[in-house]
Amino acid sequence: MGQAFENIIMTHDDGIVELRIHHRGGSAKWALWGGLHKELGIAFAHIAADPDARVLLITGTGDTFCAEFDMDCDMPQMGGASWDVIFREGRALLNNLLAIEIPVVAAVNGPAFIHAEIALLADVVLAAEGAAFADKPHALAGVVPGDGVHSIWPMLLGPNRGRYFLMTGQEIGAQEALTLGLVGEILSPDVLMPRARELARTIAARPAVANRYTRILLTRDIRARLATELDQGLAMEGMAILAAMQGQA
Repeated sequence: MGQAFENIIMTHDDGIVELRIHHRGGSAKWALWGGLHKELGIAFAHIAADPDARVLLITGTGDTFCAEFDMDCDMPQMGGASWDVIFREGRALLNNLLAIEIPVVAAVNGPAFIHAEIALLADVVLAAEGAAFADKPHALAGVVPGDGVHSIWPMLLGPNRGRYFLMTGQEIGAQEALTLGLVGEILSPDVLMPRARELARTIAARPAVANRYTRILLTRDIRARLATELDQGLAMEGMAILAAMQGQA
């Protein structure tokens, strides 16, 4: 791949790209800007442009997928210039993920409370028994859930349940996620990655053109929705943050 990352480990084995997020070798943590917020968009762009990639497998590290913030990262002085960086990174994160034209498998190894949509936008989603899904960084913290979650969760859960989920910070456990159709299988932690790799190998063995066209076809509505809604959501999130900082909340 040729790109060094601090929070991502990527391996390439017989057409299967395995992308594992982490923080200093342990469970992944999210930074407001930089960190995974920046690196994932870059990594997804590399994978989308890789002619040898046939399947992407995304997973986390340890017993959580991404459930905490990186409190040691450098926090920007919030303003127009800093939000422009966040805006560009946020657009690249989701747009570049959906620009990947090979099938995507996700193995959710534990709680995904921060940007769980990264895993749930995969074509095949597997979850460990201890996995759970929530949107903790936005409404619960007085922040507009506008960086794509405002589109993706109502799409996945339906408009009423999606709004309830986003505005209450509700946690959805693995079994309920299976019932709701968020994930395809629940597995014990020791079986999760072997099963994910088995599925990745099975899919990678199929004709490459058929795989690409299937991914393009099945993500068409998602890409169209985000093309319409993502920029506005990011802009409104940023404006609300700036208003709160200026005492206008």
